[in-house]
Amino acid sequence: MATEHAQNKMDEALSPRAQFAQCVVELQSQAQDAGVSVRVSRDVLGQAKYKEKIISLDRNQPEFVQTFTDYFEKRVNTWRIEKGQQMLAKHRAFLGELNKQYGVPAQYLLAFWGLETNFGSYKGKSPVIDSLVTLACDNRRSRYFSSELMQALLLIDREDLDDKQMVGSWAGAMGHTQFMPSAYMKYAVDGDKDGHINLWDSEKDALASAANFLKNLGWQTGFKWGREVSLPASFDYTLVGKNTPKPLSLWNREGVTRIGGNALGTADIKGALLVPAGHEGPAFLAYKNFNVILRWNNSEYYGIAVGHLADRIAGLGTLSKPLPKLPSYTVDEMRQLQDKLNVLGFDVGKADGILGPGTRAGISQFQRKQNMIADGYPDREVFDALMRQADPTNS
Repeated sequence: MATEHAQNKMDEALSPRAQFAQCVVELQSQAQDAGVSVRVSRDVLGQAKYKEKIISLDRNQPEFVQTFTDYFEKRVNTWRIEKGQQMLAKHRAFLGELNKQYGVPAQYLLAFWGLETNFGSYKGKSPVIDSLVTLACDNRRSRYFSSELMQALLLIDREDLDDKQMVGSWAGAMGHTQFMPSAYMKYAVDGDKDGHINLWDSEKDALASAANFLKNLGWQTGFKWGREVSLPASFDYTLVGKNTPKPLSLWNREGVTRIGGNALGTADIKGALLVPAGHEGPAFLAYKNFNVILRWNNSEYYGIAVGHLADRIAGLGTLSKPLPKLPSYTVDEMRQLQDKLNVLGFDVGKADGILGPGTRAGISQFQRKQNMIADGYPDREVFDALMRQADPTNS
């Protein structure tokens, strides 16, 4: 224990760059054990540079809670729809082959591509190895990034990649489809059949890899991601939520219809109802493939954006109603709201400033108790009413 304590004191005395140099030596030992070549360990890992900006980005917290309206309008726009349709025409035959082989329709692959890198026009600008080594040498998520770093080094060996051309996101996501190294290693495939898998230079490699990834994540062939739906004026919003999918038969009984009024149908499938902008915004019925999209990026906003962008690329129409203007909340205000819900007995977990499913469920419970529309969305009336509530006492 004394030796460990002394080592910790020594580490604290070292500058960040000196600690980094020491960490690189330790990572080189890990690389040797993982099977990384001596050349890559020496000439790539050994030359990695500490990037203070990467640590800053990792610690960066948003000032405001992003609303669905802001998120959606920035991502599902005319440029992405038209560019997606151009890429559909360019790769139509190849995308058809991928659909046959993997069961994922073209429009979904294009939607992921469009959201991740604007169809390859922006793949990031951070040197991947420098980013991963910097994060691996940082205590916050060292184990995860050390593992991703080993996969990236093994990829350099396997695919004969030039580490100088390996640029990506600050967290190490790479190529047209922004795969982390572990996903690249496990799911990337040689779409253009040139003997190498290069997710930066080959659009076909990237599209085929995305299809293989989605298939392995559980994509269900022949099913949509979901659809926009219409709700009756008297709808019971306590039924809403990603984690509570219900059979179409129940939604039919509750008066949920397709846009235009047609019935949902009688298929033996379940769907979860989502109202990401509250009862004044659009409603969506999300099926099992929506959960597959979330395994790529675990954000309901992202999942809806991918699904709707795919629909638009395929030629379907826009949303049936305009997106509402929503109130802006700071992260601190959202923490206050969460703290208040917890104090009042609506358990939403740790106050983290994120408007997630747990917080929305707590808001819905509060709204129901106050005889408000229980859509789980904190409009200003709800926020103010919540803050006016007296804290319970122990008396």
